[in-house]
Amino acid sequence: MFLTLTLLRKGTPGKQWIGKYRRFRPITWQMKRNMLKHLEREAENEYWISRPYMTPEQEYCHAAERRAQNWLKIKESNFSNFPEHKYITDHLSHLRITKTWSS
Repeated sequence: MFLTLTLLRKGTPGKQWIGKYRRFRPITWQMKRNMLKHLEREAENEYWISRPYMTPEQEYCHAAERRAQNWLKIKESNFSNFPEHKYITDHLSHLRITKTWSS
């Protein structure tokens, strides 16, 4: 039944490139070459990922000092934008009108 329908049918129903009964793109030699390059690149990445640069003992706390310095830089940059402290005596100094020269 399906063979008869396939043989008697003229063309692909609906949109020809999408759907259940779509027409598939022919695979060219460029597509094969690109896929081969992609697979070789992926195999090389897997090779390098499988060999760690440092042992777990070396990796433990190896960047603690650098991270502490970076945190101090960030903290200092935040405080540099912060205005300096103002004390209550600075705000109320104009009220010292009873103070005499002699004291």
